[in-house]
Amino acid sequence: MTDSGFIHLRVHTAYSLSEGAIKLPKLIQLATEHKMPAVAVTDTNNLFGALEFSLSAAKAGIQPIIGSQFDVAREGEAARQGGNNASSRRHDRLVMLAQNQAGYLNLLEISSEAFLTTEHGDTHTTLEKLRECSEGLICLSGGPDGPLGRLIGDGQLPAAEEMCDRLKDIFAGRFYIELQRHGLASERQIEPGLLKLAYERDIPLVATNDAYFATQDMYEAHDALLCIADGRYVSESERRRLTDQHHFRSADEMRELFADLPEAIDNTVVIARRCAFMPTEHAPILPPFEVEGVSNEEEALKLMAEEGLEGRLETQVYTDDMDAAAREEVAKPYRDRLAFELNVIIEMGFPGYFLIVADFIQWSKDKGIPVGPGRGSGAGSVVAWALTITDLDPLKFGLLFERFLNPERVSMPDFDIDFCKDRRDEVIHYVQSEYGADRVAQIITFGKLEARAALRDVGRVLEMPY
Repeated sequence: MTDSGFIHLRVHTAYSLSEGAIKLPKLIQLATEHKMPAVAVTDTNNLFGALEFSLSAAKAGIQPIIGSQFDVAREGEAARQGGNNASSRRHDRLVMLAQNQAGYLNLLEISSEAFLTTEHGDTHTTLEKLRECSEGLICLSGGPDGPLGRLIGDGQLPAAEEMCDRLKDIFAGRFYIELQRHGLASERQIEPGLLKLAYERDIPLVATNDAYFATQDMYEAHDALLCIADGRYVSESERRRLTDQHHFRSADEMRELFADLPEAIDNTVVIARRCAFMPTEHAPILPPFEVEGVSNEEEALKLMAEEGLEGRLETQVYTDDMDAAAREEVAKPYRDRLAFELNVIIEMGFPGYFLIVADFIQWSKDKGIPVGPGRGSGAGSVVAWALTITDLDPLKFGLLFERFLNPERVSMPDFDIDFCKDRRDEVIHYVQSEYGADRVAQIITFGKLEARAALRDVGRVLEMPY
């Protein structure tokens, strides 16, 4: 791919929830069409799309640059102010880009702590956290929404100089002063001050276009999205809004826009070359499961499953009028199925997974926490039934194990388990304490606006009766 001479380093995808409107396939398409050899994703406070983006970009021959735009708490009196514009919002914004594995891990650390230690709806990090996790990260100053832009805009030049020195110190040799030209008065106001800081302190400049939507004609639709997210009307004047220039501009447009500062454009390519990291998929690493007196997980699974099956047969399959021969005849298909499943589970390396799931389900039942009988393809496993992971007899209902686990389609098994919503946290805390908090994660579910809901919400923000 021919080098375009400009790389987008500030892009918000749909994973900037209710804020960005560029889907990842569209982003890859745009980068390809504009002949950009690399592109960054900098979703707000998260890395939800990092792996998907990385794999998709690499497949298309584009270098992925993994980053995030973080809300950073202000210090002192300014942090207690509220509002929606740059000077009154409680947090400033800085962009972090991962140079390497250490930087990527630090992005994960910053993002995770930001969500875990702040109130819902007020996700943010701190400068001290950024200092602690600065290794392997390139920092962009944030444009008018960053701390330098805010302080310059408020006329606090000494404070801006002090903040600039702090950021330069934290990100030694990895700090860039960011310039943006979306046509906003605030950008024009602060640009001389940003240039002064850069030239006096020998800090490199970089030009970015804060892309929230793909093309200029998407502006009105994106504006409606912001109103839906904020519960405002499009007609309101005092609300969050962008411009029609916050789209994925071409390299030619950016070069023309910054014709007076070509080094700011050139530095986008320099930064892209400094960010050589790409996250990749890896196999799950399960914590070990130990059973006293048993040498390994495979043997433990066999013993527990065989014992559990006999218990199930006694209580749910055998009838009082069955003699020994009849019981043996009824039990044979269950035992054969159990042996087959155990062989597949052990061959695929998943005995520990079954043991762990059985353990926390049994713990939940012992604590009187309601647990569902089983749902999805996992209900087709006799081993799961024997271990009381599920409560449905797979043979009685003709359920297939192969839908759950198949050697020809190697993938991690996934039990769908329902717990009482009021006590679900107790189960999570047990698993964390038993197997280690660093080995337990909750997986997000992303909601989408379907056609009917989207029409209703757009009509509402446009103040149309319905």
